[in-house]
Amino acid sequence: MNIVPEILTLHADMRRWRRQLHQYPETAFEETATAQLIAEQLQQAGIEVHQGLAKTGIVGVLRRGNNTNSIALRADMDALFIQEQNRFEYASCNSGKMHACGHDGHCAMLLGAAHYLARHGRFDGTVYFVFQPAEECRAGAHQMISEGLFEQFPAQRVFGMHNFPDIPAGHFAVKAGPMMASFDCFEINLSGQATHAAMPHLGNDVLVAAAHLITQIQTIVSRQIDPADAAVISVTQIHGGNTWNALPDSAVVRGTFRSFKNSVREQLEQSISHLARSVAHGFGIHAGIRFNPENPGYPVTVNSPSETASAIRAATAVAGEHCVNTAPTPSMGAEDFAFMLQQKPGCYIWIGNGSSEGSCLLHNPNYDFNDEILPLGASYWTNLVENELPD
Repeated sequence: MNIVPEILTLHADMRRWRRQLHQYPETAFEETATAQLIAEQLQQAGIEVHQGLAKTGIVGVLRRGNNTNSIALRADMDALFIQEQNRFEYASCNSGKMHACGHDGHCAMLLGAAHYLARHGRFDGTVYFVFQPAEECRAGAHQMISEGLFEQFPAQRVFGMHNFPDIPAGHFAVKAGPMMASFDCFEINLSGQATHAAMPHLGNDVLVAAAHLITQIQTIVSRQIDPADAAVISVTQIHGGNTWNALPDSAVVRGTFRSFKNSVREQLEQSISHLARSVAHGFGIHAGIRFNPENPGYPVTVNSPSETASAIRAATAVAGEHCVNTAPTPSMGAEDFAFMLQQKPGCYIWIGNGSSEGSCLLHNPNYDFNDEILPLGASYWTNLVENELPD
């Protein structure tokens, strides 16, 4: 690996920042202490700091020379509503909240890059360091954009990075085109006639209808979507009834669907809606359907070709050609960085977090970010800046 000595000297600082963030995780739009730590570190590096976009978002601005070219580097800040099961000394102190996706590490790597670039960076142009809240299901990127992110900080291109368990530490993976899937939620409210459990013929059993609906939903991908197109629908919740001897008058079915094409995304929504109404009609009940009831759905994360080539060049400079996978299988996971890629050309890259043995996958209560890759990630960012904004 090609990591400059100045970044290696920041390793202990990055580890300390990362573990402090891990110990005090904050969820969507409540990342107050997280934002304070980030703002303080950017200010210590002499970087211009702007706060308040999407409540807790931070943007650092670093200018060099007279070039008008600019790029944005983005890290997500929020934690998840997961009870941590790790027992190390920096485990979460906030009950029911945990950095189970590595956003603590993402922030630490970008802060390390910011410190290096402020002190030693050889570039000509403007770098925007974007620390974004609420990536997890709350579309913080969409909120920052709607509040004027790219009007106030007019980056020409935007880049993101996420750790990935089971990609070896010291490796990267990236490709042009779809990198991560779209993400949409659905909520189906079934309503019928309640009745005594001993007299089901006097009512309309919404629970039996819900069971049939859940089974039928699984036929959409297998029988309505072109087998050459990837898609998934998962029912994740069912709620209904509150006693042993009565059939309720309502039940709720919730879930998510994902794909890599807008046309497939639209087809999935139409099929879920049609099937819900058809099943409900067959059971003599009513189906009310809502899509993305709390937040906008996430679009497909699509990397643009030129910016992907830039990312590959920077990753190769740091890790070596044989440690950069340029044809990874896209993930059915979703990422609200996709909203930024709808506004600007850019690229989203995966950095290997190492083995996931012991069930340490993303969104797992035993997950922890690998501190050994902090200098690698910071070096990727600095190489990207110095390559794309040459002095």
